[in-house]
Amino acid sequence: MSKPTHSSKTGTKKAQQGWPLVVYVWMVALGFASYLIARIGLDASPHPVHWLSGLAGAAIGTGLGWLWYQWRGDII
Repeated sequence: MSKPTHSSKTGTKKAQQGWPLVVYVWMVALGFASYLIARIGLDASPHPVHWLSGLAGAAIGTGLGWLWYQWRGDII
């Protein structure tokens, strides 16, 4: 008796699909909202402050989007 040369689990591997849509929605929405709030509220501050606020909002939105996806699933 010889051993099989391939595994029986080769057909069960799921293809990687990337990030769910809900993560992108949260990331863009929170990033844009925090950019606008910083742009209005910190108008006298140096230029990069509102861009950094937008990036921080997008990072927080990414985390919230993943939490939403784990809790409620995707939006489509």
